[in-house]
Amino acid sequence: MRLPRPRSLAGQLFAMQAVLVAVIVAGCAVFAYLTDRAQAEETARRQATATATAVARSPSVVAAVRSDNPTAALQPYADALTGERGVTFVVVMAPDGTRWTHPEPDRIGGTYLGHIDAAQRGGTLTETYDGTLGRSVRTITPVWDRDRVVALVSAGITVDRITEQLRHQVTALLGFACGALALGAVGTYVVNARLRRHTHGMNATELSRMHDYHQAALHAVREGLLMLDGRRRIALVNDGARELLGLREDAVGTSVTELGLPPSLTGALLAAEPREDELHLTADRVLVVSIRPVVGGERRGSVVTLRDHTELQALSGELDSERGFTQALRAQAHEAANRLHTVVSLIELGRVEEAVGFATAELELAQTLTDRVVDAVGEPVLAALLLGKSAQASERGVELVLTDDSRIDDGVLPPGLAARDLVTILGNLIDNAVEAAQGSAGSRVTVALAAAGGELLLRVADTGPGVRPGDAEAVFTRGWSTRGPGRGIGLPLVRQAAHRAGGRVELGTAPEGGAEFTVRLPLGGGRGRTAEQVPSPTRPVDGADAAVTGGGAAVTGGGAGTEGRT
Repeated sequence: MRLPRPRSLAGQLFAMQAVLVAVIVAGCAVFAYLTDRAQAEETARRQATATATAVARSPSVVAAVRSDNPTAALQPYADALTGERGVTFVVVMAPDGTRWTHPEPDRIGGTYLGHIDAAQRGGTLTETYDGTLGRSVRTITPVWDRDRVVALVSAGITVDRITEQLRHQVTALLGFACGALALGAVGTYVVNARLRRHTHGMNATELSRMHDYHQAALHAVREGLLMLDGRRRIALVNDGARELLGLREDAVGTSVTELGLPPSLTGALLAAEPREDELHLTADRVLVVSIRPVVGGERRGSVVTLRDHTELQALSGELDSERGFTQALRAQAHEAANRLHTVVSLIELGRVEEAVGFATAELELAQTLTDRVVDAVGEPVLAALLLGKSAQASERGVELVLTDDSRIDDGVLPPGLAARDLVTILGNLIDNAVEAAQGSAGSRVTVALAAAGGELLLRVADTGPGVRPGDAEAVFTRGWSTRGPGRGIGLPLVRQAAHRAGGRVELGTAPEGGAEFTVRLPLGGGRGRTAEQVPSPTRPVDGADAAVTGGGAAVTGGGAGTEGRT
């Protein structure tokens, strides 16, 4: 019958440890048995030698040897020396080997079986020999009377008695060995029961397969996966998380506080409570973070998933811009209908010249705006954005001004500077500036842009209340806003987009008291005007070309609204 093989890793370890303990105990028992046997035989030799020597030196034995009937005196004496704790036999014999005593009286007078030559010569001999009582360990020594050997004494212990004594010792040893085996088995079972709970009863093959699947899944998942231990150190990180957080290859074992992440993201990773779909900004990305604590274990850790929301956030911003354009077009269509009705009414009243003058003035104003933006901005993306934002600003009662010196020729922007980043930067800055300027004295947003000294400079100023000096850095923090909850994402996105393009955002105060944001983006080629030729937002275009009332131009890409309004 074939015994079932334990399948789980814990069962295999239990079987292996039980066998190992059994082998060790058995080996110790055999070693102890052989050692005890050798010691027992040596003890028997010493005891036999001591008894034979003591008998040979006894004066009563010498006196009995001189008598006519040595057996009568020596037999009771020899029997008294034997017993369970003494030797098995004491045989006193004549120098020629004739027995005078023997444990079996009928063998008295017979010839001693064993070697007596050495004793006859005056020596002492210890040997193991098969005699009349069986195999025994014996010692033969002479009895001296002055200078003459008058008798021989043989004392011995049979091997059976030695074996019996050894059997008692081995029995006790085996009892202790069995107890040790049982104790070891119980301890092994307890340890392996704990191991079974941790391995969920899986065997080594299943654990190895799971590890392979785990590694494959870890590297196949495009989203970031981060596992933190109870001390908030990185226990495991996949390739996606390394890329999203910019971690080094040796990041495993590093504390979250040492990763150099933004404070908001670091605080989320250190939190013990679960988080779900929280939005956090790094220097280059917008991340959606979910955190789940690990259940069980002495020190609970957490599992963190990271999703890149940068592209989606950019698309969302573009969608918001498109919605704004649509609303602006609706407003323009409504205004165009009103003007058309005005022209028709003038014609019906017979005021043809006034109707022609009114229509001509409206056409010149719209064409002036288009020509101004197209002439100053050769990049189609920026030109379209400026025209759309100017319409939105006009609808909200804000004058959007493009400085006379503003100019970006077509082809100036390097291929590595994403148009989406420019839309994010410029769109958010204009939106926030318009919000700040709305309702202020003058209600104006001034935009300047140029390529100078190898940099693309985008500068937006407004006539709003400006930014307090203590809030100069806080405006770039996600969630900071003076416009209520649900805002405060525009400026952080502007800084992030500028950082991604290798540029920076500067915050200052406009000449009219509002906020002024300047974004500097490297062009790489060094084309454009010098730094002294960079337009200032305080120099608007004179006359009709300066104020863009029906459409506007937005220029800077470093910051969003001055008060963190988006």
